[in-house]
Amino acid sequence: MRERRDAPHLPRPAPIDGYGKGGFRFADMSHRGSLLCLPSGIWAWPVAGPEDITETALKPVFAEAENIGLVLIGAGDDRWIMPDDLRLRFHQRKLAVEVARTGTAVSTYNILLGEGRRVAAALVAVA
Repeated sequence: MRERRDAPHLPRPAPIDGYGKGGFRFADMSHRGSLLCLPSGIWAWPVAGPEDITETALKPVFAEAENIGLVLIGAGDDRWIMPDDLRLRFHQRKLAVEVARTGTAVSTYNILLGEGRRVAAALVAVA
């Protein structure tokens, strides 16, 4: 897994306009691969599937924890149960976390972002 680049694709939060075919569309841009949608912007996320969702992969989320109330994890097309030790890391940082399929996470993220809520999303790309 590679570290994220030093600059986001977009230096602010934005709704996700579409997903599928291995990527996402947002703010008149497109990206192949997974995404982190954080208060600091939208970042490439070097995660190919739920097996790659680790504390290390979520380090950028935890770094912005003070500006986030809820983290949505879109784990791909299939149901994924977060390991207890990872759920504990969210609890220790006082972050609420919800896991869903990527499509559901995208929809929920867009609604909450539109309401001005303190939301972040970690989205695994789907075919």
